[in-house]
Amino acid sequence: MPLPNALGPFASLIAAFYVLIQKIIVLVFKPRPPRNESPQYRGRIAVVGAGLSGISSAAHSIAHGFDVVIFEANDKIGGIWANVNSTSGLQLNSLLYRFHPAVVWSRGFPFRDEILKEISRIWKEYGLESKTRFNTPVTVVQRVDPSSLETDPDTDPWKNGHARWTINDGREGVFDAIIVTVGTCGAPKWVNFKGLPDGFVESKRAKTSHTGEAGITNDREKSSDSDEDSHSEKRTEIHRTDAEGEAFTGPILHSSELDSPEASQVQGKTVVIVGSGASGVEAAETALERGAKQCVMIARDDKWIIPRNMFIDVLIAMQPFGREMPLSFIWESFLRKWQYRGVEDLVPAHRGLFEGTPVVNDNFLSHVRSEACRYIRGDTRRLTSNGVLVNTRTRTSRPEDKGEEKVIPADVVVLATGFERPSTDFLPRDLFPEGYSQPDLYLQNFSTEDWSVLLTNSSYINAIGTVGHFHIGIYTRILLVLLLDAGARPTPKDMKLWVDLVRYLKRGAKGGALTFFTYMELTIWLVLFHIVRPDRLPWLPFVLFGWGVLPKSAK
Repeated sequence: MPLPNALGPFASLIAAFYVLIQKIIVLVFKPRPPRNESPQYRGRIAVVGAGLSGISSAAHSIAHGFDVVIFEANDKIGGIWANVNSTSGLQLNSLLYRFHPAVVWSRGFPFRDEILKEISRIWKEYGLESKTRFNTPVTVVQRVDPSSLETDPDTDPWKNGHARWTINDGREGVFDAIIVTVGTCGAPKWVNFKGLPDGFVESKRAKTSHTGEAGITNDREKSSDSDEDSHSEKRTEIHRTDAEGEAFTGPILHSSELDSPEASQVQGKTVVIVGSGASGVEAAETALERGAKQCVMIARDDKWIIPRNMFIDVLIAMQPFGREMPLSFIWESFLRKWQYRGVEDLVPAHRGLFEGTPVVNDNFLSHVRSEACRYIRGDTRRLTSNGVLVNTRTRTSRPEDKGEEKVIPADVVVLATGFERPSTDFLPRDLFPEGYSQPDLYLQNFSTEDWSVLLTNSSYINAIGTVGHFHIGIYTRILLVLLLDAGARPTPKDMKLWVDLVRYLKRGAKGGALTFFTYMELTIWLVLFHIVRPDRLPWLPFVLFGWGVLPKSAK
């Protein structure tokens, strides 16, 4: 855990204490990995996607006596982390990114390689290698005809039953439940701006058309793709001329490609970054680290940037209402004076802190203060032969308001335009009736038509919290409880009532009741799952802490 030199002799002591805390967590909460014995499984669960959420969900399931099969469209585990830049790391402190109780981090903000190492370690420790089907995109999930089952289970969710499922052609057998962990970031999103080289977007999309965790689109494509160099050599030969001018003649990269050999071209150059989200901020940092002379960020809309401070981030995430409230100005004023000092013009004028996912970063605003990075608010009109034409605007303006059009000179253009959202179209459409599709699901992750379909980290839109923490295990164990205890199961009516109640309590929230939440709000949902149904209280230690429900040995 890297610490400031000012800590001197205390640095090693603090680092040791940091590891000790994690060791205690492992001792108290880590579920026992399966032993070398013939288990008697309590049921079978299909996990779609071998990313961080999928591996964690599968490890929790098998540790409590359920057989699992993981379907992964690629040839490796890791999901989004297997395909990002090597410089990518956690935005939040790793104590808030314990995707499984067995994880032990070496530092507060680990980078990609350490994260992948921990994912792989959990995968191996829980014996999931033989349970993983690589290069197997999921194209269809189907209900099993009850008459074809050997037993006669109740498959009607309205009668405390649940459907049984098959994946693709059914060769892997029948499953009692499905956990979809395709995430929210798929293939790089290539926006077809005017002024891009002719055929550029089509060729990029073709290169990133490999199927991903959901069998539709892959999490970020490898940025070290060998075709990058040959493609860049031809760019000056294929740029087009239209009525408004020539295409941009310099290198054009997606923010996910800053590990590619082509990214070395940023050294000593002016890099214009189109996009101001987390990937844009990371792109600016990476380009400057690689020797860029200056970065210029084109921000269509301002985003809140909060510090990488665990104490402050936890306090912000503890707001229990999951929406902008009258007292939200206190946090916003604090950030304006502390985080944004000297660059107050970057504070969002029309977006509250609790109305969208903030960017967590310590360095970007310092780069703006030092003028290593310029921040220009405006709408990207097109690329020109030597830069980007932007409709520049003032802080109080909104996207597409009238401004002043200027060409921002660029040697290199980086498109930080985000990522496509992976599709879940392989699931039956009737699982998501009108008004109850993502993110308007039971506990925001279960289909309201059948709780045996769980979409962990695959249905949310915006949040303040973390995708890689204890909720992965809690959601998995809720599913296991519902499989084990028919009396604890909700009917479709119950689940829709929950969604409707949240909508009522959060009526007037910008974007909708469930399009934004905080981690405290999520925790309240999970606790109330037991309190509103006292018959579920005996399961509370298991659901919240993972205590109990050990694998059964075959007789």
